Amino acid sequence: MFVIDRRQSGMYSLPAEERKLGDLSHFGSELSQKIISFIAHHPSYPKEIAKHLKVHEQKVYYHIRQLEKAKLIFIIKKEIKQGSLTNIYALSAPAFVVTFKNLEPTQKFSNTSEFLSPFIEEGILNALIIVGSPDPHGPEKARSRDGYYGMDLALFLGTFLNYVPTFNVKLDTEVRTEDFEKNLILIGGPRVNSVCEKVNKRLPIYFDGPSIISKPSGKKYDSDEAGLIVKTKSPFHQEKSILVVAGKRHSGTKAAIIAFLKNFKEIQKGNKYTEKIKAKVVEGIDGDSDGIVDDVEFKE
Repeated sequence: MFVIDRRQSGMYSLPAEERKLGDLSHFGSELSQKIISFIAHHPSYPKEIAKHLKVHEQKVYYHIRQLEKAKLIFIIKKEIKQGSLTNIYALSAPAFVVTFKNLEPTQKFSNTSEFLSPFIEEGILNALIIVGSPDPHGPEKARSRDGYYGMDLALFLGTFLNYVPTFNVKLDTEVRTEDFEKNLILIGGPRVNSVCEKVNKRLPIYFDGPSIISKPSGKKYDSDEAGLIVKTKSPFHQEKSILVVAGKRHSGTKAAIIAFLKNFKEIQKGNKYTEKIKAKVVEGIDGDSDGIVDDVEFKE
């Protein structure tokens, strides 16, 4: 999930986790709020937090235990500090969302871009979104972890919609023959999404074992955080299109989704080596050194 704020100067977003109403109790203490605010910007250990906030270290330890129990924070690494092994804590997400009602269809914020056509036409979603099944499947018995990122992309697409059909998402294991006659949005690489595997080698940028191979540039990308975004004609139906948003691993898929949310203007441009080809390679980066991919670099 992402918190999205569309402003006149552009779109701003943060990855977010949906939490239950009861979790709000952990924000009731002023000290807890200060600890969370500090950790949000500086993953740290209790003694350093106590020194920064000028409070007794035991008070910080108490609130750290409560926040960790609620899974609002977690240990990202262990380091030796002043001769002893210390836990370094970070937030589980930079934003938390509590909903009091079910999410509702949103009104589109702007006209659909050319890049999103024909997947969105006149404010209506005209495509089937396919994500990999979380259950073991395929030759490698792989489990997909990309469903969460698929929801984030669906929320982004929702900003362009006036109407959302009831059924527009399927697992790759649920796809039937008639589904290949539609415009398709594929989330996840061929290892976890069997439909992506069917189209993979026909893409201008595709997966080949441990690498992503680009036909326009002739380059290959081996980083686990590498992902691709490709819009092309469907090989299943000459009048339909497919959009592939996928990574070598789930971190690469996350990077591709972040690219959509943070850099949609760049996504709409053609490949820098062959502009008429709508295909991008991105690599996830850890902008604030907290061990979590939170930004992207465009490779082509």
